[in-house]
Amino acid sequence: MATKTASHSAAETAQDRSATEDERLPRQTAGTGRDANTTVSEGTSGTQEPAATRGRTSIAGGVVEKIAGMAAREVPGVHALGGTLSRTLGAVRDRVPGGRAQVSRGVKVEVGQRQTAIELDVMVEYGVPISDLAREVRENVISAVERMTGLEVIEVNVSIVDVRLPDEELEDDEPRVQ
Repeated sequence: MATKTASHSAAETAQDRSATEDERLPRQTAGTGRDANTTVSEGTSGTQEPAATRGRTSIAGGVVEKIAGMAAREVPGVHALGGTLSRTLGAVRDRVPGGRAQVSRGVKVEVGQRQTAIELDVMVEYGVPISDLAREVRENVISAVERMTGLEVIEVNVSIVDVRLPDEELEDDEPRVQ
């Protein structure tokens, strides 16, 4: 588990707090052609330093996307992530031999050196109180991402893009013809 190291001084922490959100948040976005790694801890080098602080820890944006996607799906009442088109294309891609389910579908992240922001497109089950569901999704995603990556989650934006009605016969992953 990556944690901030002692090499972060009190002055650096105060400077981080005084920076605007634009300065703190990412210059890297997962899913782009650029290197989407973020530095969680900046270690030191040299044989005289403790082993735990030698080197850096980098976390790719795709890792944060997967963690957030899994955490959001754990909340009861979340039927799926992603918009209609995303889910349709994903279902086709999942059926291709060798293909596998995409955990990060419907998840976008922006990752900085110490912070991240997350956007989720959620399809909910009919009858679930949406405001309560959104609050539970935020809590679960923030907890999972911060615990597993050591990054500070500054926001989780939840967009409810669809509602699954009880009379809908086919699930996204059921084939039409058997």
